[in-house]
Amino acid sequence: MTVEIGYEDGPQVPRTGDESQKATFALASAAYRDNEVTEILKANNDWHESTVKAGKFKLFRPNLGEAFSQAVIGRMIGPGRGALIQSFGVAPNVVVEHCLAANRIRRERDNKLAAATVLCGVIFLPGFLLWLIIFQLRTSVAKRDDRRAGTIATVLLFAVGALVVLFLLKMPFSGFWAWYVRAALIAPVVGWFWAKRICESTAKDLRARWSSLQGGSSIGARVPEAVPSSPGQTPAEQLRQSLRKLSAEQQSNSVFYAGPKGILGMGTRWGSWQLAEDLVPLDSDREIHPFRSWDVIRSIHDQLRLLERGPLHTGGFPKPSVRHWIVTPIAENAKSVSRPEGTDVENFQVRQHAIQEICNNQQFGGGDRHYLGVQWALWDGQLIITMLITVTVLHETLRIEVTGHALGPVHSLFTTGPSAPSKTVTKSFKPWETRSVSLPLVDTDEVVRLAVRAPLTHPRAMPALNWLGGSLALPEPFGLRHAWADKPWRHRFMADDALRAATPVLRVVHGAAIRVLKENGVDTEKFGARSSFLSGAVQDPSPRKADVYDA
Repeated sequence: MTVEIGYEDGPQVPRTGDESQKATFALASAAYRDNEVTEILKANNDWHESTVKAGKFKLFRPNLGEAFSQAVIGRMIGPGRGALIQSFGVAPNVVVEHCLAANRIRRERDNKLAAATVLCGVIFLPGFLLWLIIFQLRTSVAKRDDRRAGTIATVLLFAVGALVVLFLLKMPFSGFWAWYVRAALIAPVVGWFWAKRICESTAKDLRARWSSLQGGSSIGARVPEAVPSSPGQTPAEQLRQSLRKLSAEQQSNSVFYAGPKGILGMGTRWGSWQLAEDLVPLDSDREIHPFRSWDVIRSIHDQLRLLERGPLHTGGFPKPSVRHWIVTPIAENAKSVSRPEGTDVENFQVRQHAIQEICNNQQFGGGDRHYLGVQWALWDGQLIITMLITVTVLHETLRIEVTGHALGPVHSLFTTGPSAPSKTVTKSFKPWETRSVSLPLVDTDEVVRLAVRAPLTHPRAMPALNWLGGSLALPEPFGLRHAWADKPWRHRFMADDALRAATPVLRVVHGAAIRVLKENGVDTEKFGARSSFLSGAVQDPSPRKADVYDA
């Protein structure tokens, strides 16, 4: 079933259950992945870089899904979190809910594994520690670059197993301790088989959800802990309020300009067109009727809302999101941002009267700036096209500047589905040929890793687990969409869409502005000539780094 996307005056945000929102589902699928956590480093881009903090012991290391879910939840709805960058074309609430659902599935698995660890490990601690040391040595040997390392590790495991069997047959003492030692050597092995079944069942569930999201299915994220069932459920109420705050910040009309990195969440500025001429009265005997920048911006706003209309029934623009933005400058390598506060801001929204005042007065020197933006989220949220318009009046010169910003698709790492584990081996009687051999979904090392981590996955024990095994450090200032975005210029059709949007937007902006000037008694001859020149120049636009000045 196809669900329509709703477009409002606010940023274009996909709704939960929409089958066409690939960008949202691609990011959400990371919560269910079982790849190595270092795989996410491949998705680093020019805006920000994720880092993986190494732990003390590889045995406690997290996989990609575990580290991603924990990091995203802590950063986006954690207590005392900092400001976030909007994720245009993506529903961050949906991604967070899938992270919560993945954590819930893993927590149920870890509870079972913890029971298996206690019954088959803690009670028989000597044998449990012995097997752990063996597996730790095997893991260390197997991680070496030497081709024979895997064989050596397997031989080591079998050798220890043979010694254990001999020890059971030739017990040096008798009585209670003899039976306890036998149980201590056997119980961890029994617990491993029990844990393997638990791990395989959960792995199939997580992979099914991963595959479903990659296929475009709006699989629901079960987060019952976010729905308070009674007034006394404080954690559930706090989680619900955190998700509501996240949704409100996503709708904020405040963005941040980080120099060569462009406007965070919208991408770098790839093109800029400026119309600047003197304000001369149409009639030398009469003065210009007083007007302000806001009057020009308001006229442009009204015309941009009609962009989807045209004289021919040939498709064309979908309905855009047209909004007034307050842009705050920050350092290129700033690690945090701070949203505007005070009486002029309500629920992350800068009020209309404050926007109008900034538009009219803050045109030179320090402070925030006003931009009118027209935005499209295309290709299922994979391409974000934003055209920003600003109007300034300095002395007798009126300047209208139109800039193009583009944010490309989510990195291909997030758009790949699960594949069955396999390896390529040489055929026994035909060494010049190879064949693919299927591997278990959960191997021995993975069972041991999950069983060891299970007792420490409680929220209160997570700091200790992160210290032991490592964690994922998200790029700052953090936003789900731009943190792992590629450039759109590598995709021919996406690049075409970004370039094609410039010409009609520029002409609408100039037409609306010149109309206001005429109504207020301004001679628009030079404005019209300059507009015609720009209209010709924009016929063949090419992307460039307009935010980088070669001075």
